[in-house]
Amino acid sequence: MKEALADIAVFFLDFIETIVIALAIFVVVYLFLFQPHQVKGSSMFPNFSDGEYILTDKISYRFSKPNRGDVVVFKSPQNKEIDFIKRIIGLPNDSIMVNGGYVFVNGAKLDESVYLPSDYITNPGAFLRDDRTVTVPAGNYFVLGDNRNHSSDSREWGFVPESDIIGKAWLRYWPIKNFGLVAHVSYKISQ
Repeated sequence: MKEALADIAVFFLDFIETIVIALAIFVVVYLFLFQPHQVKGSSMFPNFSDGEYILTDKISYRFSKPNRGDVVVFKSPQNKEIDFIKRIIGLPNDSIMVNGGYVFVNGAKLDESVYLPSDYITNPGAFLRDDRTVTVPAGNYFVLGDNRNHSSDSREWGFVPESDIIGKAWLRYWPIKNFGLVAHVSYKISQ
C-alpha cells in the first residue's frame, strides 16, 4: 500500500514538474520571442482578414530596425491596451504626403501595386491633410492600413514611436487554409 502511495506521489510530482517547465517555456517564448495576435476589423484587407491569427516576431527588431513595407503590430496611440496591425510606409526622417489619392515618400510616388488593388486610393486624414507634407521624427514611423477607406492610421493620429512597436507580423496560422509566412514587401518608388 505504501509503495502504491509513493508511486502516486512520484507521478504527481513529475506531472507538476512537467507543467511548470512547459509554462516557463511558454512564458519565455511569449514575452521575448513570439506573441499571437488576432486581426480585428477590416483595416488590413485584402491582405489580412478579420479574425485571422498571426504570430508576431518580437525578436527581430532587437537586432535591426523596422523597414518600409513591414507589417507591424504596435500599441494603439489612443489606447495602449489595444494592439493595432498596420504597414510601415514612412521611416524616421522620411517626408510623407498624400495627393490625388496617392502616397508620396520623399517626393516620389509610392508603388503599392504589389499588395493593393490598382483601384485603391489613399485619402488624407485629420493629421495628414491633402497636399501637405509631414516629416517622420527620429524614433518614429508612419503607418497605414492596407484598406485605406476603413483604417484608423497615421493619417488620423500621427506617428508611431518605435517603443510602441511590439514586433513584425511573421506567420499567419489561422484559418489553416491561409497558413504561411507573412511576405515582406519591397517598395518601388516611381518618380
